[in-house]
Amino acid sequence: MNIKSKQPLQFNRRQFLLRSAVTAGGIITTNLVSKSPVFAQSPAFITSDKMRPAIPYGVACGDITDDRVIIWSRSDRPAKMLVEYSTSESFRHARRVVGPNALEDSDFTARLNLNNLPPNQQIFYRVIFQDLDYKNTYSAPVAGSFRTPPMYSKYGRYGRDVFFAWSGDTAGQGWGINPDFGGMKIYETMRKVNPDFFIHSGDNIYADGPIQSEVVLDDGKIWRNITTPEKSKVAETLTEFRGNYKYNLMDENIQRFNAEVPILSQWDDHETTNNWYPGEFLLSDDRYTVKDVSLLAQRARQAFLEYMPIGYKSNNTDKAKIYRSFNYGPSLEIFMLDERTYRGPNTPNNQPVQSKETEFLGRKQVQWLKKQLHKSKATWKVIASDMPLGLIVRDGSTDFEAWANGDGPALGRELQLADLLRFIKYSQIKNVVWLTADVHYAAAHYYDPNKAQFKDFKPFWEFVAGPLNSGTFGPNELENTFGPQLKFQSIPPGTKANRPPSEGLQFFGTVKISTYTEIMTVTLRNLAGEIIYSVDLPPEM
Repeated sequence: MNIKSKQPLQFNRRQFLLRSAVTAGGIITTNLVSKSPVFAQSPAFITSDKMRPAIPYGVACGDITDDRVIIWSRSDRPAKMLVEYSTSESFRHARRVVGPNALEDSDFTARLNLNNLPPNQQIFYRVIFQDLDYKNTYSAPVAGSFRTPPMYSKYGRYGRDVFFAWSGDTAGQGWGINPDFGGMKIYETMRKVNPDFFIHSGDNIYADGPIQSEVVLDDGKIWRNITTPEKSKVAETLTEFRGNYKYNLMDENIQRFNAEVPILSQWDDHETTNNWYPGEFLLSDDRYTVKDVSLLAQRARQAFLEYMPIGYKSNNTDKAKIYRSFNYGPSLEIFMLDERTYRGPNTPNNQPVQSKETEFLGRKQVQWLKKQLHKSKATWKVIASDMPLGLIVRDGSTDFEAWANGDGPALGRELQLADLLRFIKYSQIKNVVWLTADVHYAAAHYYDPNKAQFKDFKPFWEFVAGPLNSGTFGPNELENTFGPQLKFQSIPPGTKANRPPSEGLQFFGTVKISTYTEIMTVTLRNLAGEIIYSVDLPPEM
């Protein structure tokens, strides 16, 4: 749309949603024929779209591991989830699995655990919803696909290289879905590099970041956002938190990406509110009528678990664990941390001994991580941390939001990190790499004990990526407690804060592990998918 046009935004939104629905298969253009009983319907049941359940936000899969995956979708009404899957794109010899009911108490979202999957295969699936009141009425199917991991055999490794991507920070600082820009097109860039899966390192939404219809850029041009009522204010109710996820899923790039790339999702602060911690009260933020952050976090957690393709055992979302680990073949295990649920308050972070106030992961999560790292047989152990280790992230003028607190010995939250790094060293755990986001630029850091204040650890790498259609910030200051050495950063010092996506300063990373040499190649990439940094890491044997 011409930026000088006075055409109403609502017209553009309809056009954008129509295009999204056609892309996702949400609008029926032809009658469907299939040998599956699910699709063997009388034409009488497909003549009126209004009578059929719809799938407005596409499909997604996630939490993929050696032989299973979570399939996610959402109906527009009470309906039963059905999933068909096959190793053939034609769905020859498809298997059908009856899933749960999508009901109002989960905002009509549903998920299904597909297990006993064959290794090293492209799996094609389609989701259908069956109306609960009219049993012969079905939605149009929406299709997706994913690759199962390679595996061991008695002859050794076989299959293919492992290749995945990571980044974080989606639709923050007021930069939403702009049809003139092409929507959140970094997701299309990531889809085209064809990763096996994607780690979203937190800030899947910005519940505290309202989206306005227009933003004036530095050059006077107008950035035009699609808007919704739930995204016009900070999220406080469960409906508003859910609305933040629905907003992102309106983007056709995200829908295409979700249909083809399994997602491993973390949460960080903006799923709830900026820099939050349990027990906090928002006494000075006039935007909020709900001041109790723990109550906001409870609602935010429910919406996160409903809208992300995450598997969890508990029916009570308050008790469902967000930290978890996944094997992806013999070369890789991923450890997904939760650095929100169990942390203490943000403070000057300079306590000399560990206490409840210095908690970051919580003792149970630390014990779990140590145990999982120790028993892992994977060559590479990737720790997905939603916050960086050595970059200083402040909360106000005196307090700190992440691990780091400035130059000097390990203090405050750093004591828990020092204990973990020491454990990795003395347990002789090899090939640990940290991936993170949060700071809205890309960087590579090498942690060298010879240049650190705390020296009792093995050297390791940390890679930072992001943002995804959010404002670009940074670079942040590195502290010397654990000796991080800056190997690369994607923006120069002094870059003006909150640069718009249209300036191209959006970043993601990829990791390839060779099936033969097990060399890990880590790249950082820009909005166009161009490699701006690359390093090969040989495995320690």
